[in-house]
Amino acid sequence: MNSSAKASPWWTPSVHADRRPFLIGRNAIQAALRGFFAREDFIEVDTAVLQISPGNEAHLHAFATEALTTDGQKAPFYLHTSPEFACKKLLAAGEERISCFAHVYRNRERGPLHHPEFTMLEWYRAGESYESLMMDCVRILALATETAKTGKLAYRGAESDPFAGPERISVAEAFERHAGIDLLASVAADGSTDRDHLAAELRRVGMRVADDDGWADLFSRVLVEKIEPHLGFGRITILDEYPISEAALARPSARDPGVAERFELYACGVELANGFGELTNAAEQRRRFEIEMAEKARIYGETYPIDEDFLAALALMPEASGIALGFDRLVMLATGASRIDQVLWAPVAEYGR
Repeated sequence: MNSSAKASPWWTPSVHADRRPFLIGRNAIQAALRGFFAREDFIEVDTAVLQISPGNEAHLHAFATEALTTDGQKAPFYLHTSPEFACKKLLAAGEERISCFAHVYRNRERGPLHHPEFTMLEWYRAGESYESLMMDCVRILALATETAKTGKLAYRGAESDPFAGPERISVAEAFERHAGIDLLASVAADGSTDRDHLAAELRRVGMRVADDDGWADLFSRVLVEKIEPHLGFGRITILDEYPISEAALARPSARDPGVAERFELYACGVELANGFGELTNAAEQRRRFEIEMAEKARIYGETYPIDEDFLAALALMPEASGIALGFDRLVMLATGASRIDQVLWAPVAEYGR
């Protein structure tokens, strides 16, 4: 067979027959999770895809579009990268426990674990700690595995037992254990960072440093190259207490104001979820968004608008915790699929096909 020949489309009967068991598993897992949230007294909500701002994180890339007003004037909009802003407005409106299965859109993303359009499962608990979300995650991963009848989470030969107690490790502990780097030595009590100190640490352990690397670039390089390859093997990992500068939407930890109430969930080396104790200080949130957009302008030469409605809603939003989980990735690991397009009923067309 010609190695350069294109793969058959997903709608080819033989290809669909191979994918169908994963897709049936997807539906069963989604139904099981809806039942879980209903039993926990969550209200399932549905949010608009078109938003004034797609989010204000430096490395998120959105799809832009425009609406026409009734008199033909153009108004810019974006496809949301997360339902987060809308969900928090609903918390401000008075909802206390909400869940949302949302199709979300991210540009510059396609691969075995990434797709331009995918499903984000988000849920929020007003008046509850972010540790409650960690407990939710453990139960949800176990439920997904039970529903798929696989007994484990698996990806590319790696396995993770969702029924074993999770490993919980701080980001600083992970940097020390897996990279030999004292991360918090480059983070001040007010959350400011020392790029040169962290660069010296990377050079000391033999890692690459470019002249134009910022602190965040160096942090991400260590995380991707040294930390993530060790997370979620054998049992799931909860990576906790990110530096404040890497948690734009999370509140500071009461234990250490230099770190945030942010955790990420890993299984088989795959990031599955990102949870926060939510920041509700509008002035601080604006400051962080402006920092993120300045970084985006520096790297990519573009910025996204700030959603003023969202900042106004923070004044009414109660203390809360919230989390975003990549539903398609969870289905992949629970069913044993190796690529995200195997668990999507109708994948986005590939450019040029």
